Amino acid sequence: MKTPKRLEAMVREGLIDIVVRQLMSGKEATLYVVRCGDATRCAKVYKDANKRSFRQSALYQEGRKTKNSRQARAIQKGTRYGRSAQEEAWQTVEVDTLYRLEDAGVRVPKPYGFFQGVVLMELITDAHGDVAPRLNDLALSPELALAYHATLIRQIVRMLCAGVIHGDLSEYNVLVDRDGPVIIDLPQAVNAAGNNNAASMLERDVRNITTYCSRFAPSLEATQFGKEIWSLYERGALHEDVELTGHVEADTRIADVAGVMREIDDVKLEHEARLRHKALMSEQ
Repeated sequence: MKTPKRLEAMVREGLIDIVVRQLMSGKEATLYVVRCGDATRCAKVYKDANKRSFRQSALYQEGRKTKNSRQARAIQKGTRYGRSAQEEAWQTVEVDTLYRLEDAGVRVPKPYGFFQGVVLMELITDAHGDVAPRLNDLALSPELALAYHATLIRQIVRMLCAGVIHGDLSEYNVLVDRDGPVIIDLPQAVNAAGNNNAASMLERDVRNITTYCSRFAPSLEATQFGKEIWSLYERGALHEDVELTGHVEADTRIADVAGVMREIDDVKLEHEARLRHKALMSEQ
């Protein structure tokens, strides 16, 4: 096929030898099958911000660090340079996260680099060498649904141990190769320690996977792996080999409303005292 404009630079640089075909076009990027020497790989070309249906929500941006202080200030001010820097930062998140998760032993496509808005990575294939199907495209037996669910829960735990939450995980961004589920699509990955919405995102990721697998294995419906995983993470007790039950004990303690109100009153009194002191100092 004719080389897409966004891939021409990679062909000139010798990073890609030939573009075989378009694989798919999604809400944030277009994927191509490419040849790199003897290897067949995948090139993910990000769409321009104004052409993407998935926006750079502040929900996902929270907690991300920008190494360049000038860029950070420009992003905060929303200047043209800042918007460009933010777009570049958004695009590089996926390849950085792929390297991080691969090192942590998470089943993700192997990254090969990032060049001018294009991520070059492993093409995930099935046992026959064809492009691997999405989890959503498969009809599962109860046994296979339980096995895939257990694998994905273990991968989610491993990701969290590496400080990462997918943030948009579902049956649509899990591929299934000859060895089982592989997690894809990570540009919105969340910093678990720096995002105030991390707990709800983690629980949503787990809920999405559990809801899908429970179609084939109804026994999963009553499980609470998301809450259990986050509870262990908060207590510093989460590790890759942790034994999970899928259940959490309900907190039956009676709320100390009177104690909370006392705390509020104390804070109000301290605030009023500071205001009086400030007013007194300004009169002198």
